[in-house]
Amino acid sequence: MTEPQLAEAGPLPERFAREILPYFPSPLKNWLAGLSQETLRQLEEIRLRVHRPIICQVGGRSAWLNDRGQLVALRTGTPFLLCSELMQKVVALISQSSLYALETELSQGYLTLKGGHRVGFTGEAILHRGKITGMKHLSSLNFRIARQIPGAADGLVRTLIDETGDRIYHTLIISPPRAGKTTILRDLVRQISDGIPGLWSGANVGLVDERSEIAGSYQGIPQLDIGMRTDVLDGCPKAEGMLLLLRSMSPQVIAVDELGRKEDIDALLEMLNAGVSVIATVHGSSASELQQRPHLGSLIKDRVFERLVILSRRLGPGTIEKIYRGDLTAVVSPKPEVKTN
Repeated sequence: MTEPQLAEAGPLPERFAREILPYFPSPLKNWLAGLSQETLRQLEEIRLRVHRPIICQVGGRSAWLNDRGQLVALRTGTPFLLCSELMQKVVALISQSSLYALETELSQGYLTLKGGHRVGFTGEAILHRGKITGMKHLSSLNFRIARQIPGAADGLVRTLIDETGDRIYHTLIISPPRAGKTTILRDLVRQISDGIPGLWSGANVGLVDERSEIAGSYQGIPQLDIGMRTDVLDGCPKAEGMLLLLRSMSPQVIAVDELGRKEDIDALLEMLNAGVSVIATVHGSSASELQQRPHLGSLIKDRVFERLVILSRRLGPGTIEKIYRGDLTAVVSPKPEVKTN
């Protein structure tokens, strides 16, 4: 058995050919291989639905493959409709012809591919005692393209280091869907782990990656750069993962994506009591909105977080709208970059 390795670096068009195209049969493979490099650089999603058009998300806009295999704006010309046979071929390529081997992934609704890319799927749910234990008759697939953007958090990371330069502030990143929070969090983890010359020496980071979105781990190996001092717990629920990392790896910083459950909040508070800095994200549009939610609202009102970061898509994914202190009154300005010889 070949040992999994860190994904090869390189431009996205090259990675697309190596990491995505092998899962598509002809003629889809040939059509997607013909996409321009500029399109591939902006490609975010490829959505396949049985008996419906194949829709790609490119640079924040939707386009479909027409009946000649060209990617054009929605409602331009005649779309190519995906037949059941082609969908079955894609599923066979993803599962290596064994859906049984993907039992866990089917119950979760997604699969992480080498390179950190992710395939989500829907179909007919298989239930056992009210819980989803698998899925059959898959009718929709969503290929989400993973991309590393080094420097995505440059405008943020310096505001999260305290005045002494010795610790990271407890930080909550608030973001609507598809506003780049995972990309920002990934780069924050990388920079906090590796360090910033003249400003931050680096720290041991524990990353709970419940849905394999941040590190994009494949067979336990991170496929994306999350820093040399980062320990990743992949596929583990956040609450259990935070407590396990605290016991086993002695992190100085813990990072988690998409807080929500009461168990997550309880575990987070335990991290704070242990002296560990926490960086977390949550879906939302403002701090005032979060104050109305159970569990999360008390964290805002009690000023548990020392920094609150609001993201949007106003200028594209990853737009940093505001950075607040914990009291919600003062906007924090980014620290100037410290030059070193």
